Amino acid sequence: MKITIMTFNIHHGKGIDKRLDLERIADIIAKSDADIIGLNEVDKHFSKRSGYQDQINFLAERLRMNHAFSPSLSKPSKDAPTERQYGNGLLTRFPIITVKNHLLSFGPKFHEGRSVLETVVQIGKKRLFIFVTHLSLNPLFHRKQTDFIIERMKQLDEPVIVLGDWNMNPNSRGWTRMAEKLGDSWNQAGAGQGFTYPSQRPRKRLDYIFASPCLHIVNTEVINLNPQASDHLPVKSVMIL
Repeated sequence: MKITIMTFNIHHGKGIDKRLDLERIADIIAKSDADIIGLNEVDKHFSKRSGYQDQINFLAERLRMNHAFSPSLSKPSKDAPTERQYGNGLLTRFPIITVKNHLLSFGPKFHEGRSVLETVVQIGKKRLFIFVTHLSLNPLFHRKQTDFIIERMKQLDEPVIVLGDWNMNPNSRGWTRMAEKLGDSWNQAGAGQGFTYPSQRPRKRLDYIFASPCLHIVNTEVINLNPQASDHLPVKSVMIL
């Protein structure tokens, strides 16, 4: 079965033109025809910067998809009836069987919170583990966060896809450790350098799709439909399950 996977850091819907517009994000996802989408920098009633909106719920309703969310940061709010949260999200056409949130808080409290969203989706008779994460810029915390994800994957005996903004370069230490376990979809089926950041004149590859060796990668590409919509460009892979 052929499935399409996407990873997209949406910058809480705020484009490089400083305009908050989730409709642009939804339009890019819809036109990509992706079946499973991992999202980074998603706000959920977080602050005025995103109008206290539940962004993952908005996108799920707009695109008619199932969704899951993992807060990397949670704070009480005086302006909203629920907690202010910020983190990672998942959208998918397939049923979501399980959802787990792992906090990756290995550093001092003043460092930005990080997490990994772990889900299982049901695709026909097969189950697929999907991890969505956004790792730290700090090398020490990045290594510990990578260690956690690798150790968690070792406990699984079903196919895994890991999506997200890893804040690392190809062939770095973190990339090498991940690539020993899972295939980098860009290396397997992408053409060119795969730069995703900054969106208008990209010169870094920060956004990755890693997949179990049993998943055959057919094609991987950077989506450049609307570079103003976020400060990152999304990456899309087509693979055979």
